[in-house]
Amino acid sequence: MIITLFLQKSYCMRIVLLGTGNLATRLGIALHAKHAEIVQVYGRSGTSASDLANLFGCTDTSSMPEIITDADLYILAVSDTSIPEVLTNAPFHDRLIVHTSGSISIDILSSFSENYGVFYPLQTLSKQKAVDFSAVPICIEANNAENLEKLNRLAKTISDQVFRIDSAQRRELHLAAVFVCNFVNHFYAIGEKLLQEQNLDFNLLKPLILETANKAMLHSPPEIQTGPAVRDNHTIMDQHLKMLQQHPEWQELYELISKDITWLHQCD
Repeated sequence: MIITLFLQKSYCMRIVLLGTGNLATRLGIALHAKHAEIVQVYGRSGTSASDLANLFGCTDTSSMPEIITDADLYILAVSDTSIPEVLTNAPFHDRLIVHTSGSISIDILSSFSENYGVFYPLQTLSKQKAVDFSAVPICIEANNAENLEKLNRLAKTISDQVFRIDSAQRRELHLAAVFVCNFVNHFYAIGEKLLQEQNLDFNLLKPLILETANKAMLHSPPEIQTGPAVRDNHTIMDQHLKMLQQHPEWQELYELISKDITWLHQCD
């Protein structure tokens, strides 16, 4: 069961931020803006750690033995593949640690502290673009009720949408997010390439992109599906497949997706 947790807008913690990438940057900025105290930034690149730490007026380090040992919370905002290395070498000493991954179980933390959890913002993030965290769902999980409440209170300082979601649910959520974000953006990239081949501007597609996204905010996606596949129009689909002969990988993708759209529509 997904549980929406209560609203709380004031909570101060001393936080060590481990990571300097897109997520670490945007999450750190959001927390700092709501008066959470970022006391240190760790990054493998000393320059990146220093640049991010300067935003918060805190210390930085690229050496794990130099990580502060008395913080209230340690946020692992690193790539999934880097989590084991950080866990093995950082001096957590049973302080509260969380990772920010959509696909990694909470259990990976259990051998490194008696206090651990997950703090997963469900959003695509970039260093270059500000984001309104108040609208970003934050999915939390913890090994006990006390730690869950700490994460809930912290999350509520930056977001109006905080959910208790366990590791199995979070993995499914992350899978769904890959479809609606990563895959969809890849289709944008294909569309852009096809237009470039005909000296056409990608801006031509932007109103269509926005209208489709806006409709998905108001309706169930299968209800608003349009196009030749949902109409099972093989004349148009065969024409499109011929047009993609110079791109056999996209031709295969077009055929596969079209069949799936037709199948899903028939199931409904």
